[in-house]
Amino acid sequence: MPFLTHLPLERKAEMWKAFRGSIWLFLGFLIVTQQVLAKGYLYRFDRWVKNLKHHTFKGNASHLLLAIDDLGLRGFTATVLILAALLIGWRFRSWRPFNLSVLSLLLLNGVVGLSKLAFHQVKPRLANDLLHTTGLSYPSGHAANALLSWGLLAYLIFRYTHKEPFVGMRLDWLVGVITLSVCIVSLMRDTHWFSDLLGGALLGGSLLVFVIAIDRAIPSIKQPS
Repeated sequence: MPFLTHLPLERKAEMWKAFRGSIWLFLGFLIVTQQVLAKGYLYRFDRWVKNLKHHTFKGNASHLLLAIDDLGLRGFTATVLILAALLIGWRFRSWRPFNLSVLSLLLLNGVVGLSKLAFHQVKPRLANDLLHTTGLSYPSGHAANALLSWGLLAYLIFRYTHKEPFVGMRLDWLVGVITLSVCIVSLMRDTHWFSDLLGGALLGGSLLVFVIAIDRAIPSIKQPS
């Protein structure tokens, strides 16, 4: 890749660091997948969590849980990400935020979607132990959506909005809180196995860091360094 020779050393180091991070996170996803398929320790932990008492939430509590769950909903996260990317791109006269957002959503729907079709795991509230049937539980799209979409939005805000009140703002902690909240709510509502959520978060994180690596690899005169 000849264009890499023209990258500043700091940016090149960021690119390779992101690529390595993406690989490590994807290896984590493969380990979780192996545990699920081989019915290992994580598989048994799933069943232990499944057998815990699940409370039924009604009224305002139910509405609150659904609102938190929506933070990992594909349509909602994609809409927020695209609109924010267009706004940032308009401010900085660049299509890169939009292009990165589209790339992340294509990767998310392609990789996570194909993974769901490959494993066909049934959700815990429907069955105890069914793989390769008619379910689409593993890996969790909600966990992957939350981490990738909100994570990329946080990255774009940090990278592009170098004016008040966003100067130097890092929102990675907020991305962590949102993703963790979505996962906890899924467990409380018995809509995903623990391994679904862990696998989804690792896969979403891998794709997020991969998109960031691509962004650092391709220079742009309109993007802050």
